[in-house]
Amino acid sequence: MTVPMLIQTTAAAAPAIPSIIGAGLAVIGAGIGIGMIGGKAMEAIARQPEAYGKIQTAMLIAAALIEGIGFAAIFAG
Repeated sequence: MTVPMLIQTTAAAAPAIPSIIGAGLAVIGAGIGIGMIGGKAMEAIARQPEAYGKIQTAMLIAAALIEGIGFAAIFAG
């Protein structure tokens, strides 16, 4: 690949860079959110083992909603 062609290709891809960065931040944010939900659910289960079913259900619903928002952010960008 010659240098002028490389510069031309890079200039054509430059407008996509903010979208790529935004998608990466959305994925990182969703991952952190789901990790925090999992950690807090484990703390709650350790405190009240008899409420395991209710805590697990709420955790899965919240994780699914966060993942859906993450996907929406990726596809919207």
